[in-house]
Amino acid sequence: MQFDKQTVLDLIRDQMGSEHADQAAQQLPDQVDHETHADVLQQFGVNPQDLMTRFLK
Repeated sequence: MQFDKQTVLDLIRDQMGSEHADQAAQQLPDQVDHETHADVLQQFGVNPQDLMTRFLK
């Protein structure tokens, strides 16, 4: 499933801070796929499965 980059960056900013969100912004595409980009998401403290659960309620 794909998520808007800004949604993911906001989550990273809330959990890890602005510096991490800024770094993630350079590595993530405009549409973030929770499976394709799982390594990058985990690098910034986001569990891809949690992302699905959080935004598909």
